[in-house]
Amino acid sequence: MAEGREATLDDATVTERLQRDLPQWRLEGGWIRRTYKTHGWKGTLMVINTVGHLAEAAWHHPDLTASYAWVEVRLMTHSAKGITEKDLWLARKIEEVVAWNPAAEGGPLEGTPTDPRFAYVKHDR
Repeated sequence: MAEGREATLDDATVTERLQRDLPQWRLEGGWIRRTYKTHGWKGTLMVINTVGHLAEAAWHHPDLTASYAWVEVRLMTHSAKGITEKDLWLARKIEEVVAWNPAAEGGPLEGTPTDPRFAYVKHDR
């Protein structure tokens, strides 16, 4: 585990990086945030479990708020009392995995059917 306090990034730097690399994320109230919309409780739980796995693997833990058809992920490095590189790196990995849409890639994987019985995350791209 890293020792000492990580360097925090100023709001302008965070905003620029989010606009460039994570356009669905926003800086608000000292956190970087992203709300994932789902098709229901099953999708919401899948998003929570995915974020939980990635956070545990990274040993960097977000705050989550969830309801029936959405999950809000909030990242901030508590020990540094601000946004650090850790937050941006974990946000990128979360975005890469949760927002993955195989159907948009044109490969052999068709992605989740649009039938409401099987739908999962609402892709905003």
